[in-house]
Amino acid sequence: MSTETLLVELGTEELPPKALKSLGLAFRDGITGGLRQRELGFGEVQWFASPRRLAVLIAEVQLEAPDKDIVVLGPPLERARDASGNWTPAAAGFAKKQGVEPDQLQTIDTPKGPRLGLRSTVGGVTTKDCLNDIIQGSVQALPIPKRMRWSDNRVEFVRPVHWVVAMLGQDFDHGEILGLTTGNTTRGHRFHSSGAITLDRPEDYIDALADARVVASFEQRQQMIRDQVEVEASALQATAVIDQDLLDEVTGLVEWPVALTGSFEERFLEVPPEALVSSMKEHQKYFHLVDGEGRLKPNFITISNIESKDPVQVISGNERVIRPRLSDAAFFFETDKKTPLADRVQQLESIVFQQQLGTLSDKTQRVVKLAGALATRIGASGELAERAALLSKADLVTDMVLEFSDMQGIAGSYYALHDGEEAEVASALAQQYWPKFSGDRLPQTLTGCALGLADRLDTLVGIFGIGQAPTGSKDPFALRRASLAVLRILVEKNLDLDLRECLELTAAQYPKNIIADGTPGQVFDYMIERFRAWYEEEKIPPEVFKAVSARNLSRPLDIQRRVHAVHAFTQLPQAPALAAANKRVSNILEKLEENHLFSDVSANLLVEPEEQALSEQLKALAQTCQSHLDKDEYTEALACLAGLRTTIDAFFDGVMVNTEDQALRNNRLNLLKDLRDTFLQVADISQLVVSK
Repeated sequence: MSTETLLVELGTEELPPKALKSLGLAFRDGITGGLRQRELGFGEVQWFASPRRLAVLIAEVQLEAPDKDIVVLGPPLERARDASGNWTPAAAGFAKKQGVEPDQLQTIDTPKGPRLGLRSTVGGVTTKDCLNDIIQGSVQALPIPKRMRWSDNRVEFVRPVHWVVAMLGQDFDHGEILGLTTGNTTRGHRFHSSGAITLDRPEDYIDALADARVVASFEQRQQMIRDQVEVEASALQATAVIDQDLLDEVTGLVEWPVALTGSFEERFLEVPPEALVSSMKEHQKYFHLVDGEGRLKPNFITISNIESKDPVQVISGNERVIRPRLSDAAFFFETDKKTPLADRVQQLESIVFQQQLGTLSDKTQRVVKLAGALATRIGASGELAERAALLSKADLVTDMVLEFSDMQGIAGSYYALHDGEEAEVASALAQQYWPKFSGDRLPQTLTGCALGLADRLDTLVGIFGIGQAPTGSKDPFALRRASLAVLRILVEKNLDLDLRECLELTAAQYPKNIIADGTPGQVFDYMIERFRAWYEEEKIPPEVFKAVSARNLSRPLDIQRRVHAVHAFTQLPQAPALAAANKRVSNILEKLEENHLFSDVSANLLVEPEEQALSEQLKALAQTCQSHLDKDEYTEALACLAGLRTTIDAFFDGVMVNTEDQALRNNRLNLLKDLRDTFLQVADISQLVVSK
């Protein structure tokens, strides 16, 4: 079958750098998805994304999809003719619908018997005929939150589009895309190239752009930047800190990357390094350097989009630009230190946290009491936690944080040390915001944990309490992230707190009539539900969490241990049979009337060998199992109970539970309840039976 190379390129004004990678990948997936949908085969796929273009180059694209054999089934053969041999209305109607006479229908064998039907062959689509639709569909599916218009047309895209290349081999006549006629001309670097570049073949695309000082491949350009940055850093015997998000953004800013190293005065190193890094990274898109001990060096690496004949002038220009930013940071730092954090707390009275929940001062007072109470429960100093909570939001009114918002907490930590606060208090001010995102570090100190928990719990209870729980994709107060942060701190820092009690304690800090009744329970259910996503990421089956959550537990650390124990149990060969047995026991016990009274098992009523064996083995395992449970060794406890499998199977094979003898029946039900209660000490194993 004939094939050709396909090239599609959208030439635009500078695209949003932070979104460039996702746009490039989405454009690739849209084109390849369109080909697959039409059953058009293809070979190697390359995607390209630079500030002025999105493109896809696909080798060996089939020019025509294969023919398709289509079978349309009609009524069963036995209903095709009546007793006189004439076509029935069902057969005649089916033939008419297919546009043929009944005599042209065929008998087709199916798993359900012979049926009347029609076989036909439909020719496959041609790539040329559907290429415009494929491109249009890919463009419309791009993840663009807000499209714009330009000039006097009604076309919309993320940025103005100036040219469209669509080449299937040497054929570039494929209609209009975004109001432009497709062609075979592209453009090079905005400054290092001039005029249109005519492509004779799609295969010439990469080399033609390289000659015009454009590295079209996002991945190749990114690797070039990484390599150049590392070379520049090694020349200073330093290490470049290459943040992936910054690397993606810088890759989206340049088409011909050239790394240049600049410097700034060492006096700026007296400023908190986080502020300097923020200035360089967020405002100027520079990579910062550190020495062998991780200390910031007075240098930076910038990525230029031009290959200058006088790079010294480019470096000098960047140094002139960054110097005022660093000077501002130094000025803010020195100015802020003149006012102790404790003296700034009063200013929080004028800052609204949430209209119904009061000011930041109100929140601070609640968090002070809560942090102190939580600290004593986890073995930390309540006094230090309360002091940290009192100062926790004071840096929000400093000049440093007002200018560099990502310095909140960090600035407070530096100012607290300068004010002579305890080191534990100072570190907690920065750690209160950890983790900031999924996978981020956790607070290192118990004081930091207490403050971080108290701050988030106060927000969760308050926002839920005024009826503003997250709905769908809307979560303006980031309550999902706060919930996962609380769970991570409790679980990963081994803090065995009762979450339900913590939420009740949090609600108690609010004045009456501020939050709705039942809020702690609502927040508790919401937070425990976050565990589902947690375990999905760990590839733990949902029925495992369901088995544990059926216990209505409220200590996240305990839940975590049980979930992993049950997950380990599911890997045992005895697990399926034991789960099924527990399900059978649950079904039997659930059918009893609510007023049925259970009692201890009577040994003299155990008449069958199988029920005697089960009772004896349960008693024999009880002490060992309990010793494991006392130490929260749930994995070991379940492994111990796994030994019951053979005995349980024998019981159900040899004993009739619902015997007519009421005394025997009740005794056997008591035995089954003991069996179920034994497993329930860890989890409801019956939930492991997946419904079909």
